[in-house]
Amino acid sequence: MKRIPEHRERLNPQGFTSRCRVDRLVHFEPFQDIVAAIEREKQLKGWTRGKKVALIERGNHDWRDLWPEVVG
Repeated sequence: MKRIPEHRERLNPQGFTSRCRVDRLVHFEPFQDIVAAIEREKQLKGWTRGKKVALIERGNHDWRDLWPEVVG
């Protein structure tokens, strides 16, 4: 939850979200265990763009911004 606003507000000018102007949350996976979350993030980063797109479209075929649903 903490990292999403950081990405949306582009707090890291050298970060991916700032460089590529990414500001929508189109996929998320909740984790209770930070180690498991980091492992999953590394796994996803290693995927091809096509595989990532397929993952997003399985759960969010319209690519709508999920942030409002996350924060309630």
